[in-house]
Amino acid sequence: MPWSLTVGHVYGTAVRIHVTFLMFLVWIWAAYYQRGGAGAAWEGVAFVALLFLCVLLHEFGHIFAARRYGVKTPEVTLWPFGGIARLERIPEKPSEELVVAIAGPLVNVVIALVLLVFLGGHVGIEHIANIENPQTSLLAKLAAANIFLVVFNLIPAFPMDGGRVLRALLAMTMGHAQATQIAASIGQALAIALGLLGIFGNPMLIIIAVFVFLAASGEAGSVQMKQAAQGLLVQDAMITQFETLGPQSSVGDAAEALIRTTQKEFPIVDGAGHLRGVLTRDAMIHALQKSGPASSVIEAMQGEVPTVQSRTPLDAALRLLTEKRVPVVGVLDGSGKLVGLLSPENVGEMMMLRAARPDARFGPWARRGPAGPTSP
Repeated sequence: MPWSLTVGHVYGTAVRIHVTFLMFLVWIWAAYYQRGGAGAAWEGVAFVALLFLCVLLHEFGHIFAARRYGVKTPEVTLWPFGGIARLERIPEKPSEELVVAIAGPLVNVVIALVLLVFLGGHVGIEHIANIENPQTSLLAKLAAANIFLVVFNLIPAFPMDGGRVLRALLAMTMGHAQATQIAASIGQALAIALGLLGIFGNPMLIIIAVFVFLAASGEAGSVQMKQAAQGLLVQDAMITQFETLGPQSSVGDAAEALIRTTQKEFPIVDGAGHLRGVLTRDAMIHALQKSGPASSVIEAMQGEVPTVQSRTPLDAALRLLTEKRVPVVGVLDGSGKLVGLLSPENVGEMMMLRAARPDARFGPWARRGPAGPTSP
């Protein structure tokens, strides 16, 4: 993820800190320094650091629960508003998603109980209200903060933990896509409410509200796309009219093709039609700025591009797009030649067409024969 620093690995999961989190620590130090001097400032930083350690443990609760069902987690990133663990996929069974969703808040419950036992149960709502008061015990504030994390995360605002619990419960009585849509709509409504509260008090709530609203929209769209792909093959949705570049092409050649066409990604193929890589528009612009138009596309391209056969199930190819975080998937014929491209945009366009005419067939195989790629 851009602007994030990897600080270590835990059982195969990269632990990353976004630079805005480091800036947040600096802001905390300055805010506490104004209230009580250097001692209060360092205590404030220590509290925030311990709090985010609890957040990290919360995320690993999700991670270890997901691994129980064979779901890998490449990374977890700490942001000023919390932590985000990137799961390769969401468990499809509602009972499994329920376990994964509830595992994070349960970690905070355990931490809070341990701290409450240690403190003799002397923690109340006043410790949250006076969380910026240097006179308040660090452990008491930490216990209260973990209780707050449990309550806040269980708000049914999808895709927060409570929203995922809600979707899992709904999916036990209805379809996964319908459950997602209902949970996402509730999450967006609550996000608007959080944003309004943030306007009148806490700016951090506005950031959380924007994140929840956009994430709910994104996940609902992803589930709809997955549902639309069921029963279809890659050949039903792939792009067959596209321009390619040879290994000897320059970035200047690619820039001319960018202007001449509507493509954003250009496959690099050798003389035998085999895929060598993909040059994206952003990589092209970066190469132009750094090395000039005479630089080779081989140096600027993304070399690791997943490929599938044309008769691969479409939902499997979409999973590759999501898990590998690539702009396109190459489609090969039996001899290994590139015959098509699959991108989120063209799959989305196909979804809109199928929504308009569910009984009609669209895609290259709905016509008499596919057209092959062209070269400049």
